[in-house]
Amino acid sequence: MTPAARYAAAIDVLDRAADGQPAEKALTAWGRSNRYAGSKDRAAVRDHVYDVLRQKRSVAYLGGGTTGRALILGLLRSQGADPNDVFGSGGYGPDALLPDETHIPSGEMDDPVALDLPDWLWPIWAADLDDLAVSSAHILQSRAPIALRVNLRRGSIAAVQTSLAAEGIETCTVASVPTALLVTQNARRVRQSQVFSQGLCDLQDVSSQQAVAKLTIPAGARVLDYCAGGGGKALALADMHDATITAHDIAPERTVDIAPRADRAGVAIEVLRTQDLASQSPFEVVFCDAPCSGSGTWRRTPESKWTIDQGKLNNFNVLQGEVIMNASRYVARDGILIYATCSVLRSENIDVVNAFLTRCPKWTCLSVSQRFPDATGDGFFFAVLQNAKNNL
Repeated sequence: MTPAARYAAAIDVLDRAADGQPAEKALTAWGRSNRYAGSKDRAAVRDHVYDVLRQKRSVAYLGGGTTGRALILGLLRSQGADPNDVFGSGGYGPDALLPDETHIPSGEMDDPVALDLPDWLWPIWAADLDDLAVSSAHILQSRAPIALRVNLRRGSIAAVQTSLAAEGIETCTVASVPTALLVTQNARRVRQSQVFSQGLCDLQDVSSQQAVAKLTIPAGARVLDYCAGGGGKALALADMHDATITAHDIAPERTVDIAPRADRAGVAIEVLRTQDLASQSPFEVVFCDAPCSGSGTWRRTPESKWTIDQGKLNNFNVLQGEVIMNASRYVARDGILIYATCSVLRSENIDVVNAFLTRCPKWTCLSVSQRFPDATGDGFFFAVLQNAKNNL
């Protein structure tokens, strides 16, 4: 496909997404109906689509509309490219610009438009993030870094770096995160690499790795990853700490990858059903990565930024209060509960913790950490709480 044809394909996908189809499904549908497109073509189309979704409001302003065509026009203008190199350039690209499309908007964008945030969210965002509100919003307009967690039981950072480089995958280390590598070249080769298939590394954001690395877990402790999902935290805990790791998720289908991932990494993780938790508790440590808006990860899931509203955020807050309370029931006397989210909003983080401490005064908060999106990782919050009395 020519570069112009890739933009035309992105227009098609964006129009499908505008009709209510999730972007990933729209991309899959486009790929199936265009079998001639090679892997590089599909990757380029996907990149164009997600570049738009991260900046949907600002590129709509620059392109003069919300159709796929207008959004791609706005994207090109935001990147300082000449739209005429794409529109009307032939090679199965989009048709030439019409006279009314050649008008370039002038004037200042409002803050939420320029920063690509919903109007209702901007006042909350500005208050919660304070001096970092603008810079964090800007970060979310660009692609997220690809990070690897090195399985230190399998090899050192330096050895894994060397092995990756031999397969054409360049990386750099991350200061203060002993397990992390950022991929700087050929990130799409990682999953097909021998290093990955042999369990020397796994994909995991730097912020999550940093949170696990900061934890103090006694040797031999029984640890429960309460909202485990695909098991990223459980795998990191098993690799970094001399402890017995158990995983659970209320939706068992989310945990199906944990066993093969653990086998590849050479660690042991038992997956428990909800009905078995009570008989297996208490645990000295419970890690509770609660469902949330994902506002710290919107570079990776930009559609979520446009589908969240105040009602959905309120629902998350109610759910988070229930989840932290439920998780606390499985913590042993003097045990530790880690409440975490990948959000940067106070209502999902410290407000949930404070409400829990008010309801459960025998618990104490030992520490709180909030990381905002930056060049190396996503936004992430976690609080370490201690149980002064067994609640079972």
